[in-house]
Amino acid sequence: MPKVTVQTILAKKAAGQKITMLTAHDFPTARIVDEAGVDMVLVGDSLAMVVQGHENTIPVTMDQMVYHAGMAKRGIRNALLVGDMPFLSYQTGPEQAVLNAGRFLKEAGCEAVKLEGGINIAGQIKALVMADIPVIAHLGLTPQSVHRMGGYKVQGREECAAARLIEEARAVEEAGAFAVVLEAVPMELAKKITGALSIPTIGIGAGPHCDGQVLVLYDVIGMFERFLPKFAKRYANLQEEALKAVLAYKDEVEKGTFPSEEQSFR
Repeated sequence: MPKVTVQTILAKKAAGQKITMLTAHDFPTARIVDEAGVDMVLVGDSLAMVVQGHENTIPVTMDQMVYHAGMAKRGIRNALLVGDMPFLSYQTGPEQAVLNAGRFLKEAGCEAVKLEGGINIAGQIKALVMADIPVIAHLGLTPQSVHRMGGYKVQGREECAAARLIEEARAVEEAGAFAVVLEAVPMELAKKITGALSIPTIGIGAGPHCDGQVLVLYDVIGMFERFLPKFAKRYANLQEEALKAVLAYKDEVEKGTFPSEEQSFR
């Protein structure tokens, strides 16, 4: 499989080919995702919840994101690696955005960054693009805005809100983003946005009409037990399998059957 680049992603949109994206936060998970041939690996700020155990994505820091992105990079041969800009790493202005996004490229080996927001961060997107840092925008339900939104709610159901999202999508495309994530958006609105843009849309809870899809890997493999979002699908239950393995180990140690001669030296 050839190396995936920004141009690969744009070409898939033009050819009508679906784009795949999953999160990964370390070497082993990134390696699995990459070996499966997924187009993009997102080192998502969701690690605050699925790895660190926080209630939302806000607490994770820039240093922590760069650290995890570097681990993920070492597990990737072909996928495009995207660093997720954490809360307060870009909101205060273009200069801060460029310096922090640059860390993802210089220190961790990422090839693009993702950041939440639309018209309000168009200046940051433009500055990043001018600095040769490829950008994926993120619209709809933006988890870093959970307190303003009053929770994790579908966005764009009302006519005025839908019109606003279309305007936001056009603004991030004009600012230079090469793709946009649409989260928790009604599928017909996502279809309309997808048709209106020349850049790819990557859906997460936005229906089947987006140019691609992204999910949190821990939801896909069943390693996050707190909740499963409506838009996610669990393809395996590794949490259950891991618990079985640990219980079996504990039982064998307590009974004295592990280690056996097979696991011992003479």
